[in-house]
Amino acid sequence: MVVDLHAHYPMHLIPPSEASVVRLIVSRRERTRWRDRMRALLTEAGSRLWNYPSPAAGPAVTVPLMRAGRVGAVLSVLYVPLDEMDLSCAYGSPPNPDYFPRLLRQLELVEAHVGAAHGDAVRIARTPTELEAARDQGRLALVHCVEGGFHLGATPGEVEGNVARLAERGVAYIGLAHLFWRGVATNVAALPFLPDWVYHLLFPQPARGLTVLGEAALRAMVRHGILVDVTHMSARSFDDALELMDELDPQRRVPAIASHMACRFGHLEYNLTDDQIERLARRDGAMGVILCDHFVKEGLRHRRTRTFEESLEAICRHVDRIREITGSHRHAAIGSDLDGYIKPTLAGLDDMSAMAALREGLRRRYGDDADAICQGNALRVLRAGWAAGA
Repeated sequence: MVVDLHAHYPMHLIPPSEASVVRLIVSRRERTRWRDRMRALLTEAGSRLWNYPSPAAGPAVTVPLMRAGRVGAVLSVLYVPLDEMDLSCAYGSPPNPDYFPRLLRQLELVEAHVGAAHGDAVRIARTPTELEAARDQGRLALVHCVEGGFHLGATPGEVEGNVARLAERGVAYIGLAHLFWRGVATNVAALPFLPDWVYHLLFPQPARGLTVLGEAALRAMVRHGILVDVTHMSARSFDDALELMDELDPQRRVPAIASHMACRFGHLEYNLTDDQIERLARRDGAMGVILCDHFVKEGLRHRRTRTFEESLEAICRHVDRIREITGSHRHAAIGSDLDGYIKPTLAGLDDMSAMAALREGLRRRYGDDADAICQGNALRVLRAGWAAGA
């Protein structure tokens, strides 16, 4: 079985809308559903061009593809891209309170879709116990997670309350930083088509890490049993997050994770340094190796991967580097980021059906340790930190 720490299942879901013109006029709820549907259709159109393996192929993260790839559990990313790239406000504007209700509606859309279309094969797991029960039943477990602290609210009070609500809905982790500065946590450059220096020229950020909103979110996450995902964080945000976690949890009972990462063999700031990897290991965290060709090959090879075997070798270089730094295979995992605008993916790993081949390749390389890499390490951090405050 494979546990994927980061995949964008909701990206292809479209809210239904069969309302008449009259109902759209008289019903605020129907107007909200119609706007959500239009935004989802815009996201789908963009995904056809820049996200999915090809316009004709469609999404890489679907239930049939996950079943074919023997995926046992997936951390299903809740993310509203049109809110992060909100064109109604200036770049760097703080979060809008309207973002959080849209995030909740996306969560509810996922649950409604799974219940209606895949109820016998899939279970929404809201606690580690429910995740284990799904595995015992042979069902695919979907676990909610959130990417982007901009979703959480415009004031510390809103953020604290909304984090508590997400914990009640079973969210396992939140990544506070993402693609653009929105007043929560500074981020690294993570657009594969832009060199780091060009990104920072176009999208400048203040010389700081976590803001008041970011600190409020992290405190609430530790309090309510939601794991902290440090992916996309700038070096200052990373330091602030780990130092605040040490203050709140000096015994380091709660792990921190990097849900979709690569090791820094070259110069891309998205990829984690040796020191960052070591610090995550000291919190007994897990690091999910991403399947994005741009980040994985950097510093290892000049050309894109062309075969599955080349991709497997590149992934193993990152797994080996984590072991060299931490001393064991206790901290490496899989965090594909499929359907997360990582095109092109590593060759032969275009969709979830390839996870079975990836697992077999890792078993040939690492033997029984492959079980820890494919599932055990991810499950360990979930048991330790998810819902720990409940």
